[in-house]
Amino acid sequence: MMKTRNGKLLMVLVASALFVFSSGNLFAQQPIVLGCPLSTAFLYGWAAERGFTLAVEEINAAGGVQVGAAKRPLKIEVIDTRDLEPGVPVSEALLALEKLILDKKADFIVGGPVRSEAALAAMPLLSKHKKVSILTTGSLTPNYHAMIAEQYDKFKYCFRIHGEAKNLVGEIFANFAQLKEKHGFNNLFIMAQDVSHARGAAELVKKLATDKGWNVTGLEIYPTGATDFSLGLLKAKDTKTEIINIWMDMPESAILLKQWYDMKVPALPFGSTLAAAEQPGFWKATDGKGEFTLCNVVNAGNAPSNATDWTMKFFDAYAKRWKVEPEGLGSSSSYMAVYVLKDAIERAQSLNSDKVVAELEKTDLMGVYGRLRFDPKSHQVIPAADPKEGAVGSILQWQAGKRVVVYPKSIAMGEIQLPPWMKK
Repeated sequence: MMKTRNGKLLMVLVASALFVFSSGNLFAQQPIVLGCPLSTAFLYGWAAERGFTLAVEEINAAGGVQVGAAKRPLKIEVIDTRDLEPGVPVSEALLALEKLILDKKADFIVGGPVRSEAALAAMPLLSKHKKVSILTTGSLTPNYHAMIAEQYDKFKYCFRIHGEAKNLVGEIFANFAQLKEKHGFNNLFIMAQDVSHARGAAELVKKLATDKGWNVTGLEIYPTGATDFSLGLLKAKDTKTEIINIWMDMPESAILLKQWYDMKVPALPFGSTLAAAEQPGFWKATDGKGEFTLCNVVNAGNAPSNATDWTMKFFDAYAKRWKVEPEGLGSSSSYMAVYVLKDAIERAQSLNSDKVVAELEKTDLMGVYGRLRFDPKSHQVIPAADPKEGAVGSILQWQAGKRVVVYPKSIAMGEIQLPPWMKK
């Protein structure tokens, strides 16, 4: 009897050991480290971290990344660059990035730096260490992919998987044209944050609007952290402005919208970059005074739509994991960056930077916000108005407490509405 029991016990132990070995074999492999330089106290930082985490958890649960003959897990290392905080020098973001490379031994860099100035300054550092980097959040400056195209051999390790300012401007003007045709709007006021991409975009909007026959009634620049926008709003009101174009990624922009509502400014607030209004909590934060606000969340999936079969699967998985809907720029793009990188590594059968760059340039993957491909010269994700053709944008409007996608037409869930005090 004792021998039988011992024999059964031995068989159980052997079977258990085999199970642990086979199921745990993935995690016996050295992980692929994704270094994530993010300004974690701000939307574009924490939303990106959540997107990365969700993708990594899914990929690891499915077996990891096939690198040649081995399956390897992913691991993320997040460091706070603080680059969206007022007064923090770019050098601090660069030190954080270097720490990820040298101390955390990051195999790849994904995420930021988030602020455009810091992202541009980081490019030579990435080149020096030959680290493949995919920008997924925050930085919208066209100079990023322009520098890659101009100095490809030096900056070929840099990619960007989300939209950029020039494309956002094009999307905004498509909406302006519709509003002009439908309502006869012609007066435009511009409010921008004093940061590189916002200043540049505001000047570009002013020039293009003037060229297209719009009457630009004013352009106001506000320092990061500003909390009073009433004078600018009064100017907009006095000049009979019909659209206020806003370029701000600071959370204080919520104050701007509350002031707009309280003053009943008869102009539609249209954020090209408007971080506060992107978030699901915006309605509560403004006591509902953010109704009718429009904002560009850059890529589909950051608000509910049916852009692709994957859009709502991601949306629901994010909401289940984090107890909040996808929050804005950085959510869907960071999630997809991990899957795109996995795809490139598996095709390269290597973690070698040059081999992975070559495969990233061949990327053609259907994702959360459409067909994902990179321009082979500039490494900017290729945009489109149709998700079957490229990375599709997403402009939403707050309507009765919900974020309703109103652009592009291919994925729209509703139409732009005007506040009652604007209706003639």
